Amino acid sequence: MAVPIAVLDCDLLLYGRGHRTLDRFKLEDVTDEYLVSTYGFPRQFIYHLVDLLGASLSRPTQRSRAISPETQILAALGFYTSGSFQTRMGDAIGISQASMSRCVANVTEALVERASQFIHFPEDEATVQSLKDDFYGLAGMPGVLGVVDCTHVAIKAPNAEDLSYVNRKGLHSLNCLMVCDARGVLLSAETHWPGSLSDCTVLQRAALTRQFQTELHKNGWLLGDSSFFLQTWLMTPLHIPETPAEYRYNMAHSATHNVIERTFRTIRSRFRCLDGSKGTLQYSPEKSSHIILACCVLHNISLEHGLDVWSLPATGHMEQPEEEYEQMESMDSEACRIRQQLLLSHFS
Repeated sequence: MAVPIAVLDCDLLLYGRGHRTLDRFKLEDVTDEYLVSTYGFPRQFIYHLVDLLGASLSRPTQRSRAISPETQILAALGFYTSGSFQTRMGDAIGISQASMSRCVANVTEALVERASQFIHFPEDEATVQSLKDDFYGLAGMPGVLGVVDCTHVAIKAPNAEDLSYVNRKGLHSLNCLMVCDARGVLLSAETHWPGSLSDCTVLQRAALTRQFQTELHKNGWLLGDSSFFLQTWLMTPLHIPETPAEYRYNMAHSATHNVIERTFRTIRSRFRCLDGSKGTLQYSPEKSSHIILACCVLHNISLEHGLDVWSLPATGHMEQPEEEYEQMESMDSEACRIRQQLLLSHFS
């Protein structure tokens, strides 16, 4: 029985001597509406990704032909935005499901290599001040450099013995720590933490904490919910507000912090591979972490190009494990003093 060569020799399709490519699919032959509905993004955005990632996706080998960077990017976007290696999607661009899987791996690697280029805190004073001004405009909370929270993404069980990825719901997941600005642009994304770790533990161990303890605490702070400890650089809500000023502080805190929840929802809406609707990510924790980070990079690039993620429809997603909140009012006396001064100066 004849077996199609495309299924047997994926590497031959992906890379080739002389960079000759298999151009099965032409972007100019289809409408923007088709591209958005099938791959999640319009033509000009996809062209930009080709320019950005093309060199990384055109590595020469001793084989004879290669899949073009354009087709590799379409395959990856199709997976990120649908959550599955559907036969019809591979058929649409002329490659097998096995080749699609390899394309996703290549594009994911290329995006992760560029994560620090697109996900970072601003450094110059003017941009930092603009960041604070944008947050202040939301609900009157001063000095905010970002809002921080964690979200879980379901993954397949690494192995029967490894319980470190089992979260409070009894599901295997990665607990991803992220910070965003007032527009939903990600400023930090740590996507590799095991799902068994609480949000507070993740933050304690995170590179983000070392950043703020050593570099970024400059007359400003992050906002975090009650799952985190109050710190000099991290303002949390009051556990039991009593005075009008404390209620106003908590209301402003909640309205401002809500930006990160909206950001999580819109990332899941655009990148359906993360929302659990098509099942868990069928990869190792390391590869799953890279896929999540690649989607974060694409999220920021899309905002940079003016794509309105807030208007995306909401989708179902993995139920997030509930954190056990504790009263953390007196953990850091200096942090308590800073928050009290904030209450007196802006909410009294």
